Order: sequence, then C-alpha cells, then structure tokens
Amino acid sequence: MSVGKNHEPYIKDGVEDFTRRISKYYPVEWIIISPLKNASSLSEKDLKKKEGESILQNISKDDYLIALDERGKEFSSEGLAQFIQSRANESTKNLLFLIGGAYGIDEIVLKRAQHKWSLSQLTFPHQMVRLILAEQLYRACSILRNEKYHHS
Repeated sequence: MSVGKNHEPYIKDGVEDFTRRISKYYPVEWIIISPLKNASSLSEKDLKKKEGESILQNISKDDYLIALDERGKEFSSEGLAQFIQSRANESTKNLLFLIGGAYGIDEIVLKRAQHKWSLSQLTFPHQMVRLILAEQLYRACSILRNEKYHHS
C-alpha cells in the first residue's frame, strides 16, 4: 500500500516485473491511495491525519501492518527473509507494507502497525521506494527458497 501517484513509466516496468516474480511465491497486489485533492491547502499535520484516515479504511483488523518509517528497524536482506518466514510460521494471513505520504505516516497509523521498518536513513522518492520494496521482497522470497538471485 502506498500513498501517492501511480507509477511513473520509468518505475512502472520494474515494479511490475518484481511484483510478477513475487506472485510466484505469494499473492501480491498494490493499493495506491491517491493524493488528497486539496493537499496543498492543508497543514502538514492535517494532511498526515487525513492520509491516515484513508489508510486505516484500507486495512482490515487481520492485516499485519508493516509501516515503512525512518525510525523503524533496519533489516539485512536475510533478516527480511527471516521476518517474512516468521510471519508465515505464525500463519499471518496478510502482510501489508505501507509507504506513507510525503510527510510520513500519521501517529495513529504507526500505533496500529505491528512493525516499523526503515529501508535506509536516506530519503528516497516514494515511487523509488515502491521499486526498492518490490525488489527486496522478491529477494527475500528467493532467499527463502534458496534460489540464486540473491548472489547471482
């Protein structure tokens, strides 16, 4: 799940490729929450709050929410694979990875999240985060299956 615009053409192909690859292991879909129409007239706090409300409407009580947040825990690729395997071992039905809006994720959504994950201390454009997330999830799947992608 991601707040923001649909994929730019230069990102779209990569996201679609990795999404297709992940779907060989797990069902996968992207939920894109469109930016608010009056976003420029809202304060940062109000914008995050309204985005948070939209996000929560798209989450079921059974979803295991992983919020991508700069204050979250970082994983190695192997660590992410182990994290995903642990959730599978717990019979977690849906893992939902959330990329917030331009100002981050509202506190109410962060409180709902079972895990906070930081990709890096660097700041990336949201669409690049989608591509990085898709690639890392595919890499984790290949690690779990002991396939050569990780070190090819």
